[in-house]
Parts: sequence; C-alpha cells; structure tokens
Amino acid sequence: MKEKFIYSTIILIIGGFITKALGMIIKIVMTRLIGTEGIGLYMLILPTFSLFISLASFGFPVAVSKLVAEDTKNNKKIISSVIPASLIINIILMIVILLFGKVLSYNLLHDKRCYFAIVAMALVIPFTSISAILRSYFFGKEKMVPHVVSNILEDVTRLFLLIIGVRHFLKMGIEYALCYVILINILSELTSILVLFFFLPKNFKLKRSDIKPSKVYLKDSLSISIPSTIARLVASIGYFLEPIILTFTLHKVGYSNSFIVNEYGVLSGYVIPLLLLPSFFTMAISQALLPIISKSTSKRKNEYAYRKIKQSIAISLVIGLPVTIMFLIAPAFFLKIIYNTTEGVSYMMVLAPVCLLQYIQAPLSSSLDAMGKSSENLKTTLIGTLIRTSSLFLFSLLKIGIWGLIISTSINIIFTTVYNFFQVRRAIYNN
Repeated sequence: MKEKFIYSTIILIIGGFITKALGMIIKIVMTRLIGTEGIGLYMLILPTFSLFISLASFGFPVAVSKLVAEDTKNNKKIISSVIPASLIINIILMIVILLFGKVLSYNLLHDKRCYFAIVAMALVIPFTSISAILRSYFFGKEKMVPHVVSNILEDVTRLFLLIIGVRHFLKMGIEYALCYVILINILSELTSILVLFFFLPKNFKLKRSDIKPSKVYLKDSLSISIPSTIARLVASIGYFLEPIILTFTLHKVGYSNSFIVNEYGVLSGYVIPLLLLPSFFTMAISQALLPIISKSTSKRKNEYAYRKIKQSIAISLVIGLPVTIMFLIAPAFFLKIIYNTTEGVSYMMVLAPVCLLQYIQAPLSSSLDAMGKSSENLKTTLIGTLIRTSSLFLFSLLKIGIWGLIISTSINIIFTTVYNFFQVRRAIYNN
C-alpha cells in the first residue's frame, strides 16, 4: 500500500507538472490574445462557471472514488447508477442558465458582455460532469495514468482551439471571444472522455442489464455526495458572490468600473494563479491519498492513515515553502516573465505567506471525505464562506480598493486550514 501511494503520487505530480505548465501556457496565450480587459471579464464570469460545474457534478466524483476504493461493490453498477442521475441534474441546470442568463450578466455582474459566455456554460456542463465521474473511477482503483493522459490531451486540445479561434471571434467583439473560450471546453472535455473510455477494462463494457440504475448504489452515492455537494455549493456561492459584492461595494464608495475590472483581473487572473502554482503538487498528493485513507479507515488502520495524512502535509509544506520564499524575494520577476506585467507585486507580497497554508488544505479536505466525514468539510466551508463574504463586504466599504478582498481571503484561508486540521485529528481518534 505504501509503494502504491508513492507511485500514484509521483505519477500525479509528473502529470500535474505537465498540465500546470500547459495551463500556464494557456493563461499566457489567453492574456496576450484578449488583454487585461478580457481577462478581467473572464475572471468575472469564472465564479459563475465554477458554481454551475460544482452543481452539475453533484459530488458524485468523490462518492465514486470512495466506493470504488472500498472494493465492496460492483463498479459498473456504481457508474451506471451515478451517470443518469448526474445527467438529470445537468438538464435542470441548463434550463436555469438559459432562463436567468441575462439576470446574471446584466443585473448581478453589471456587464452585458458576459451574457453569451454564461449561456455557453449550459452546453459545457454535461461534458465536465461525465469526465469527472469517469476520472473518479480510476482514482478509486488507484490508476493514475488515465487521469494524467486525459488531462494532458484535454489541455492540448484547449490550447490548440484557443490559438486558432480567439483572434477570429475577437474581431466580432470581446463578448464573442469570451463565449468561444467557454465553448472550447466542450471539445476538450470530449477528448478527455474518449481517452478515459479507452483505458476502461475490457470487462467494463456496459450491458443492457447494467444500464438500469441501482437504488441501493445510488443511495450510497448520495449519502456521500450530498454533503460534499453542499460544501462545494457553499464555496462556489461564496466565489460567485465575490465579484458581485466587490463591484457593488466599490461602486458605492466611488470606484469606477474600469478600476474594478482591471484590479480584479490582476488579482484573480495573475496573482492568485501564480501563488497557487505549487497546488498541483498538493492536489496530486490529496488525490493519491483519498483511496489510501478510505481503505485504511474502513479496515480500522487509523494510525497508518494518520501517518499518511501527516506525511502528505509535510510534503506539501516542503514543496510550498521554497516557492513562497521565491515569490517574496522576486515577485516582479515572476509576474513579468509569465504574464509580461508587473501589476500585482504588492498583492503577491501580502498573499504569498498566507497561501503556504492553502497548500495543505487539499490533503486535509480529501482525508475528511475519505473517512466519510464530508459533513465536517461542509461545516468548515460554511463557516469559512460566511466569514469571507461578510468581511469582504465590510472591508470593501473602507475605501481600500481591492485590499478588502485580499484581507477577507487571507482570513478564510487561515481559518479553514486550522479548523480542518483539528477536524481530521478528531475524526482519526474517534473513529
């Protein structure tokens, strides 16, 4: 089990490094093609996109990973019970997006240029849901190569489509270019789905008898997915409300729309993605950790599970600390070389030490899910989101520009990390 954890982690780290590099290239290309204003608009709609993706998956990927890892059920039945339920949820969400797209763009985000991109989300979410569920099967089986290969080819597809199409749609207007950026996710996710199907075992082919969902399996999946979904929903709602509260309060205290879009784009489009660059290491660790903790705790090997959790935290910090120091010493260098800008240097200096704690959140959260303590994740997320949202509103009224968002984000990261650590300890020793 130890060797498999290390092997899985190494595979995911290598794959994560490649996909992170591709992601950075995609971000650089996108920045050069649509500019700071385009990035600002994209970051305004991204929380909405994340919210609907979270709702569409409904926590089923976490449930599938855990149930497959425990190896006590028919895996085909798990998948065939989850996908139809997911598609029904997707159809409902597609209708909601089409009905309320104008309200979101015109009244909440205060920019009608976001409308086409928001409508495009309705077409994307079914593909992201199916892709996530198939990936989760391989996570549960501790087979990380399919995930890595599908991710790489997905990003290559996205990059290719970005390069060949954005300039054409940009001539029509920034809103059409943003819509295209969202729509290319359909083909990139479809590429991922086809790759994952290729890696499925030969005996996994679904027969007619397998297509009928199992109520028992669906109930087991929902018992895990519902708390996980509510937690993700709460976090996504907080993320969704972020630009709305920010634009509303900053408008009230006298800041112009151009200032808000530019500074929010710099923070969310440049600074935070750069600071979270090591997160692909910690995500790899947490993804490899989930099946290990699921198996260990189901067999009452709690001490072993706790050792693995501590080991994952230590590795995350060892990776994150040098990167944090580099960002503190030369923030302008990294911003210039990656984004060809020096905007956001002061933001990086403040957020870099705080993001060191962010690196260990994923292993802690994954451990709680693996132990069947998704409700504890929900509790942490709910309290953290309430703190972040209320403090964002209050600090933004103090006429300190985007710093209100930086302060509220820092408070949330500190609280969530510390609280989740104690929740993991309690879950281990009380199990």
